[in-house]
Amino acid sequence: MTIQLPQNFNFTSTIFSHGWYDLPPFAANETKKQLHTVISLSKTKHVCVRIRVHHALLTITVENSVRLTITEKERLKNNIRSMLRIDESLDEFYTLCRKEAHLRWIPKKGAGRILRSPTLFEDIVKMIFTTNCSWALTKIQTTNLTKKLGIEAAEHIYSFPAPETIAKKSEQWLRKEISCGYRAPYLLELCKSITNKKIELESLRHSALSSEELYWKLRSIKGVGHYAAGNLLKLLGRYDFLGIDSWVRKRFSVLHGKGRRISDAAIEKYYDRYGTWRGLVCLMEVTSDWHES
Repeated sequence: MTIQLPQNFNFTSTIFSHGWYDLPPFAANETKKQLHTVISLSKTKHVCVRIRVHHALLTITVENSVRLTITEKERLKNNIRSMLRIDESLDEFYTLCRKEAHLRWIPKKGAGRILRSPTLFEDIVKMIFTTNCSWALTKIQTTNLTKKLGIEAAEHIYSFPAPETIAKKSEQWLRKEISCGYRAPYLLELCKSITNKKIELESLRHSALSSEELYWKLRSIKGVGHYAAGNLLKLLGRYDFLGIDSWVRKRFSVLHGKGRRISDAAIEKYYDRYGTWRGLVCLMEVTSDWHES
């Protein structure tokens, strides 16, 4: 299957926009510039896909033995369009970036789109797994969760588990088998709330709520603090919040403070002039060396 790409779309910059490419079911081949993942179309149909660009077309190859109807093929393509933010317009953002010399590389490279998971649920779980821990532990937690509770879609390749599956486990089991520590009760409560239909997440990707209202809706989920909510908003296409963590503080200090420690308030003030795009400007600045390489 193929998808026509917009002129300013940069596949590599999108894949490597942040660490999600390194967390299963995602797997990226940097040399071949390919993204592999598993997309669950139903409780019983899990599709292993390889995604790459060929002659300005996004090429999607199904790698496991699964038959897809025409409707399922369209659903799969729509999932991938959403994951790679293909339909998200960055024209206003690029116009802003062209006004400042140090940001002009962004529209020139076609960067700015941020990889997200097929579902907001998966994004939230992964974001909770990034809080107060090393990236190595984040990867361990996500790998354990997919391998032990996901469906094996191909040999040693697992889907991201459904909330109903996680909700059946105990807090003790999650602590021991997933290694998620204090996050276990948060994960369990989130999954039970979805299973019991107390919350509905996926509609938030198309919500008419303001960014402030969405922020507080995300904050109402236990385990989602200021940092997590700010970064989840970026995955919803809202860039009003920075999502500052220790890594952002360090990078900002190097870029703008000559290595001196700078307060979060000062960082917030620096990006205020970018208005509703400030979170994306911040992300692009602190990850600029990734795009250069």
